[in-house]
Amino acid sequence: MNLESQWTVYRTRFLVRARQLSEPLVFTDSLGREQSGRPGDYLVESSEGIIRITSQALFEDIYVPLAPAHGTPAVPVRPASRASPQIRARATA
Repeated sequence: MNLESQWTVYRTRFLVRARQLSEPLVFTDSLGREQSGRPGDYLVESSEGIIRITSQALFEDIYVPLAPAHGTPAVPVRPASRASPQIRARATA
């Protein structure tokens, strides 16, 4: 059996913005689903502005941070304008 021919390489197609939670967080997302996370989990914002919580193990298995070039942010920093004030306040804590 040729193991090289059995494998396919995949990569994540989408860029997301994320921050790691330092305290528990529970909220209802824009689709009406309850999101809850513990310290260490990640608050993730998609390019469409949808915010969700992803477990630390799953997030760190899927996503790789973009490396900044010469001290500049890899992705332009912008406020989470679609997030509710409560989510923004808790996410910055």
